[in-house]
Parts: sequence; C-alpha cells; structure tokens
Amino acid sequence: MKRSPMTAKGAERLRAELERLKSSDRPKVIQAIAEARAHGDLKENAEYHAAREQQGFIEGRIQALEAALSYAEVIDVTRLAAGARIVFGATVELADEGNGDEVSYQIVGDLEADIKQKLISISSPLARALIGKSEGDSFDFVAANGTKRYEIIAVRYEA
Repeated sequence: MKRSPMTAKGAERLRAELERLKSSDRPKVIQAIAEARAHGDLKENAEYHAAREQQGFIEGRIQALEAALSYAEVIDVTRLAAGARIVFGATVELADEGNGDEVSYQIVGDLEADIKQKLISISSPLARALIGKSEGDSFDFVAANGTKRYEIIAVRYEA
C-alpha cells in the first residue's frame, strides 16, 4: 500500500478519534453486550443484536484508523516553502468570477477531507485543478452545475 499524505492536524484528529473508540466506545459496547446477554434468549434480543452491530462498526473503524495512520505520511504544512504556488496542505481562497462569491478550502489527505469544514481531498477534482497553480491565476472548473471560472485570491500554509 502506498503512503498517503495527511496534515499533522488531520493525523491528530484521527488519533483522538482512535483513542476515544478504544478507551470509551469499545468498553461501553462490550458492557452493553454483556447486559443484553444477561437478559436471556439472544435470538429475539434486539438490544443484543444492536450492540453487536455497533461493536462491528467500532472494531471496523478502529482497524481503518490504525491502517490509515500507519500508512500516513504526515506533513507539517507550516514547513512547506511553496510560496504562492498551490501544493498539498495549502489553504486557498477563491473568487467565483461569475458572481464574485468567495470561498476558502484547505487541500488535505483523503481520510481527513470534510467539505463542511472546508477541507477538500487531494484527489478531488477541485484540488487536482488547483495543484500547481499560483496566487493570481484564473482557471475553469467543470462542476456538477456547469463550468465556473475562479480566480485564486490567496494561498496560505497554516496549521
């Protein structure tokens, strides 16, 4: 498996989730299974089946996080000396040349991407369109709702 880039902040968030799953969520679900087992007949015990399903989800997520963190190439974004050029980890401010709307995204690893937090995956079409461009450049981006033209207003590298 090839190493995948991840910001230090993203790796920290994933490690915190892994710690919570192992130290809090896993023991709780084990306790819930034990309590449900104590109620007797397991075939018709909804609490038991729900707890087992939850346990499967937690164990799967723990394995996924451990694997992701073991293959992650953690990159300290503040040490990148790319200047105004866009590379992994950049926070990019864009202006829609059509309506003037401005938006800001940080380009991060696949596992830490979260559009609600304005974190876009390095493998997303928008990130691929941005990589290598510089502050002041304009580019066309084909989105689901048509082609948009953006201008790159600013490029920052921050934690």
